[in-house]
Amino acid sequence: MNNYLEKILQGQAINYEAFLKKLPDVLRQRHRELFSTEKAGPNRWRVTVLDEAAFEALREQAAAPVSRVDAARKGDSHRHGTEVSFLLVYHHALTGHRPDSVVIAGDSVDIAYTPASRVLVVENERNFYHYRQMLAFTGECLGEPVALKDCDVVLGGGNRITRTADLNWLAGYDEVLCAFDYDAGGLQMFASVRSALGNKACYLQPADWQLWLSRFRKTPDATERFTKAIMLAEDLGFVSLAQAFRATGKFMEQEMILDE
Repeated sequence: MNNYLEKILQGQAINYEAFLKKLPDVLRQRHRELFSTEKAGPNRWRVTVLDEAAFEALREQAAAPVSRVDAARKGDSHRHGTEVSFLLVYHHALTGHRPDSVVIAGDSVDIAYTPASRVLVVENERNFYHYRQMLAFTGECLGEPVALKDCDVVLGGGNRITRTADLNWLAGYDEVLCAFDYDAGGLQMFASVRSALGNKACYLQPADWQLWLSRFRKTPDATERFTKAIMLAEDLGFVSLAQAFRATGKFMEQEMILDE
């Protein structure tokens, strides 16, 4: 929308029909009162603003929100990421079975323990609850024992862990181990984490996928998702995982790690 509005201001021709589709319904119904047009070529029109007040209101509405509250005022709070993040964490200093929490508000981090040198980020809540099994799986993947005394465990909760503030906090660890689903979504999450953290980020995988092929049970929602997963796996250098996708035609959800 902003691109169209700027072109109108600069007197450049636009695809007026495409522009109308982006207008709010109430303005689309009144577009002849707001704009006049002059054909400039195939699917291109120069637009003259007839109602300056309405146009300025539209520009303000389309502008990128500066906060979650500002986005809510503009009708969709999801246009801006939340400024506060809450992460659940298991760590070595816990005295009970409940996880601790970390509160991240911009550059401010409220944390009541000393982080370990490495962290295991678990996407799924059930797997996070069974963190001991996930640490054992991590050790199998890495070929070395991994315990809570030297590895914190964080609930990633889907894409929330890819928020900038969360990634900035994770950057304080020497190593970030990622236990995500083995599908397009999990690989896309990891690609975002690696883009921010570089070689600190590690996508946990068994040493031999052949032993795990029977656990690939989830049928992809669409062919495009399956193709995307293969492409992402290959782009990330996970050739064996791409081969597992092709061999089974399915994805593996991380709950299958707990299926002993």
